[in-house]
Amino acid sequence: MYIRKSNTWNSVDWMTIGLFFLMVVAGWFCICGASYEINSTGFFDPKGRPGLQLIWIGSTFFLIFIILMLDKEFFETFAYFIYGFILLVLIATLFLAPNIRGSHSWLVIGSLHIQPAEFAKFAISLAMAKFMNTYNFNLLTAKNFTIVCLIILTPMACIVLQKETGTALVFLAFALALYREGMSGFILLSGVCATVFFVIVMKYEETMLGITPVGELIVSVLILLITFILVLFLRKDRIALWIMVYLLVISLFSGFIASLYMPVNFVWIIIGDIVLISLLLIFLTIKNLVVHYALIASFALLSLMFLFSVNYFFNDVLEYHQQMRIKVVLGIEDDPIGAGYNVNQSKIAIGSGGFLGKGFLNGTQTKLKYVPEQDTDFIFCTVGEEFGFWGSMLVLGLFTTLIIRLIYLAERQNTVFGRVYGYCVASIFFFHLMVNLGMVLGLTPVIGIPLPFFSYGGSSLWGFTILLFILLRIDAGRKESL
Repeated sequence: MYIRKSNTWNSVDWMTIGLFFLMVVAGWFCICGASYEINSTGFFDPKGRPGLQLIWIGSTFFLIFIILMLDKEFFETFAYFIYGFILLVLIATLFLAPNIRGSHSWLVIGSLHIQPAEFAKFAISLAMAKFMNTYNFNLLTAKNFTIVCLIILTPMACIVLQKETGTALVFLAFALALYREGMSGFILLSGVCATVFFVIVMKYEETMLGITPVGELIVSVLILLITFILVLFLRKDRIALWIMVYLLVISLFSGFIASLYMPVNFVWIIIGDIVLISLLLIFLTIKNLVVHYALIASFALLSLMFLFSVNYFFNDVLEYHQQMRIKVVLGIEDDPIGAGYNVNQSKIAIGSGGFLGKGFLNGTQTKLKYVPEQDTDFIFCTVGEEFGFWGSMLVLGLFTTLIIRLIYLAERQNTVFGRVYGYCVASIFFFHLMVNLGMVLGLTPVIGIPLPFFSYGGSSLWGFTILLFILLRIDAGRKESL
């Protein structure tokens, strides 16, 4: 098939390219500010981080040119090959990568350090888009949904084995793209509930009301309430609702009466109600052939299982430093010189910038190196300190505009392949932005993921550039003449 290559430059979305260059340039200046030293030899010294980042930025022009000059069918045709190659590299990294700060995720070639996990993002996006771009594809079938999950989870498992749990969590962002393609809202609801339940149980782990654990009581009540609301929205069987209310009233009243004579753990009363209600919903599923009742019952029972697995997961699965980061964020522990040091210094830096900031290269927190990783994961604290509130809002505005533009590009695609890939790109950028900002502001645990186009790092810059410009190449292909 012959494609007129000259049309690519006429059809490419120059607004998105403009946003890309603005963010890359702004990111380089932030790296200069974060890496600044009084006796520095200059920002263009190839031995310093600003100089090295400039080299990486220059190399992206070559990448961009290659991507935009490729045939518009290239990425769909070779999607599985690209995915398989990156997967093999991830597996090889497990055995070839040296131990760097406890992880085996960096391939070292001379003075060059490459993190293959950054390239898995566009590989997974391509493979998902390719698989879902089939005739009469239905994500809700068990086979298709399982395959999509395997496409996401297989590289994710390799990255977890590399001891890069934070990077692996980024791949959960693909759930947002799947939701656009018809994934049940139950899955997103379950994810949100799991997060909320985990936080509540950990926050109130040691708080007791008599012999009733407050954290478990709150979560069990929430499970019961959400189950009731879901059944209410179905509007299928009013009798079921009345039976649920009757069970709840009778059990709580009995528990209250019993508590007058003996200690009562109300958690077990609520759990009993949830189990009985779940059995009722399973019965209604069989009787009325309404599969949604079974889904609600599954949600309730799995939520109970999750409730009783939180402590095991936290104490026996997570490593000590991960436990401390979560405890610091939740206010359970105060460790200002340990796990909470990065976040505390980051918040001091951002707050000290005020409205207008201290000016470029004038950040004291930055200049004196109080914030560890301030030119990588905590680059946003440099923005807040040197450029203040207005600079922070400008950066957030750039990211917001970019993400909205990516969604617009995804929606205007004339193929499922282009749309799915576009939403994968938008989801990745959105997740990185939210989690990175949450880290520097102390709203989420520190999991070590970069701010796109701002954080120092060649792998990160290349990964995000390839991810973005593949979408722009696919989008430009909509108008090319055959």
